[in-house]
Amino acid sequence: MAHSLVTKSLRLACVGTYPPRRCGIGTFTHDLCDSIGAALADSRSTQVVAIDDTPAGYNYSDRVRFEIRQEDLGSYRLAADFMNIRGIELLLVQHEYGIYGGRDGGHLLTLFHAARMPIVTTLHTVLPEPGTHLRQLTQELVRLSDRVVVMSHRAEQLLHQTYDAADEKVAVIPHGIPDLPFVEPNFFKDQFGVEHRLVVLTFGLLSPGKGIEFVIRALPQIVRKHPEVIYIVLGATHPHVQRLQGEEYRHLLQRLAEDLGVLDHVHFENRYVDLEELSEFLGAADIYVTPYLGREQITSGTLAYALGAGKAVVSTPYSYAEEMLADGRGRLVPFQDPDAIAREITWLLENEHERLIMRKKAYLFTREMVWRQVGHAYLKLFRGVMDQRLRFPRILPRSSSQTPALQLALPELNLNYLRTLSDGTGVLQHGHYTIADRQHGYCTDDNARALIVALQAHRQTALDETLQMAHTCMSFLYHAYNRRKRRFRNFLSYDRRWLEEAGSDDSHARALWALGFAVTWAPSNSLRAVAVELFKEAIQEAAGFTAPRAMAFTLIGVHAYLRRYNGDAHVRRIREELALRLFEAFRGNVGDDWVWPENTLNYVNGRLPHALLLSGQWLERGDLTEMGLRCLDWLIRVQTGGDGVFSPVGNQGWFPRGGRKACFDQQPVEAHAMLEACLEARNLTGDERWALEARRCFNWFLGKNDLGQAVYDYRTGGCRDGLHVEGVSENEGAESTLAWLLSLLAIKSLKPIKEELPNTPGKPDE
Repeated sequence: MAHSLVTKSLRLACVGTYPPRRCGIGTFTHDLCDSIGAALADSRSTQVVAIDDTPAGYNYSDRVRFEIRQEDLGSYRLAADFMNIRGIELLLVQHEYGIYGGRDGGHLLTLFHAARMPIVTTLHTVLPEPGTHLRQLTQELVRLSDRVVVMSHRAEQLLHQTYDAADEKVAVIPHGIPDLPFVEPNFFKDQFGVEHRLVVLTFGLLSPGKGIEFVIRALPQIVRKHPEVIYIVLGATHPHVQRLQGEEYRHLLQRLAEDLGVLDHVHFENRYVDLEELSEFLGAADIYVTPYLGREQITSGTLAYALGAGKAVVSTPYSYAEEMLADGRGRLVPFQDPDAIAREITWLLENEHERLIMRKKAYLFTREMVWRQVGHAYLKLFRGVMDQRLRFPRILPRSSSQTPALQLALPELNLNYLRTLSDGTGVLQHGHYTIADRQHGYCTDDNARALIVALQAHRQTALDETLQMAHTCMSFLYHAYNRRKRRFRNFLSYDRRWLEEAGSDDSHARALWALGFAVTWAPSNSLRAVAVELFKEAIQEAAGFTAPRAMAFTLIGVHAYLRRYNGDAHVRRIREELALRLFEAFRGNVGDDWVWPENTLNYVNGRLPHALLLSGQWLERGDLTEMGLRCLDWLIRVQTGGDGVFSPVGNQGWFPRGGRKACFDQQPVEAHAMLEACLEARNLTGDERWALEARRCFNWFLGKNDLGQAVYDYRTGGCRDGLHVEGVSENEGAESTLAWLLSLLAIKSLKPIKEELPNTPGKPDE
């Protein structure tokens, strides 16, 4: 099933600040990417889109693939385009209001609107009393995210109560922490020259609002009872504060310590330390203090790290601390109260046994918060998000270039892109975006399709180039036939080397399909003669086919051949054998809710009922015709979306009997196969309902699909390779383009039909 893809590989991009930029979010982004990479056993699985706050940017590692200039709105749109084109499957956004440009970081919404892939947003701040603009902005971020992650249950409650977030939209995953051992502080103290001292620690980027001055004010009381105490303030000044105020706040703290007579008991470690050294500082601490000034702080990486190291903690009662320090895992003191800070620190220093109990509670509580566990928790969330998006795709806004899809007018026949994919050998298989990709060479499948396109286009336009294209494709099929093996080879490299001696049954059958139409439609005797010669030789091998699609393609080609040479008794006998074999495959497997000869519904499904309808008609077998119509009606039912659009079975999991239909990736060949089957049903029954269903399939190309996006490229005349959960493919290959051209040529042969579709998909109007 589709969700298993997440456990094997994942093209993930993470948006946020990133080292060497000095920022708590950047550190979190780095550690989270590492943990997800470890969970996927692929350190290269996560790419980063970094937010720059300086014009010069930063000297990033190779993990950073794109940089957004914080205040440049256009770079947010370009970042989304970059990720869309690179096929990123999921976007993980680290959100903090201050790191994005625009009012309250509103520039980020531009990226959200333009991104095609599912979005998971980690909210590092959830304000309990936002202003109107902040509330609306946050609600829009939640709406555009497939899921939002918060790190505390208090934040989860706020999202529901203050921002009206639906229960299923919010997930709680704790702040990750390094997996540190539970050790005695004395083990590390000699590294910092504080052996025989009692160490109180605060770490993090230094800025006003951290409340450090209140710990310093508490020190005189603490030192009177415990003169061996030293308070270490670890961390460089926050870069934004440094740019605006320099070291004013640090100097204020130093002067305060001097005025209070405790300067010898305060040590400022004015630098940004890596994780290894931070772990050693934490290891040396007897007590950790977070004296923040504001209650709204919904998360704190520094507090999480301290608890994960098994530290005894004294903290002011900001939101995250209240939740994390409950049940005896720490001590809370009122805001801006140095007397209370002094009292709690002194008590902990004097009660070693209680301090040890507190440390153990904190350490055990945080075992589910180590980065390894957090990485797996995010992966589990991604699996659910991608599975949800597959079942309930997001309909993306249409760009102005896709306006014609809304009008549902028939485009003119445009062979320009088919010319781009073609040369003197034949049609190349693949396009890299809209550039012919030579490294994959050619295949018989696509040149068979191209032969039908060329012949049908010549019948409608009489253009010389279509006749030349038909000759090139026929030459390819003639060369592809291996007379020794009596099979068509399929894959030809660009340097004209066949890559196998015989292709699959399906490719052999598709060649017969094209040759049958060439026999009927060839505008010259020489072209028809080659088609007859190849058809007569190759049909011998096809007589033994048992695979349903190989039988179906062969039968459709046989019926085309017999339109010209209906007296060919040998081919007629093969038609009857194959038709009855296909019919028996249906009869042996159908049930009330499963009208199919196999236990999985997968690719080009419309070809099977199409073959039954043709066979029932020409063999005068009403049971075959009835089975064909029943099957086609069932296929329409299971492939019609909730809003009445054609929604073919996707190849990411197909549709197993008793299981769930895969919504993506949807392929153009599915729409084409169903369209032609519906047209044959209309020809057979005269019921206009089938023409309406054919038009429904055709409209899939023009944007009437699960994502509301045109698959046909009006600019190039080509067709995108599929409809994925994140949007249309950016590649335009031969199979897709030929499926589009065959569908257009088929639908153009119809007389105008009414635009209104039946109210109940799969049933005639009452």
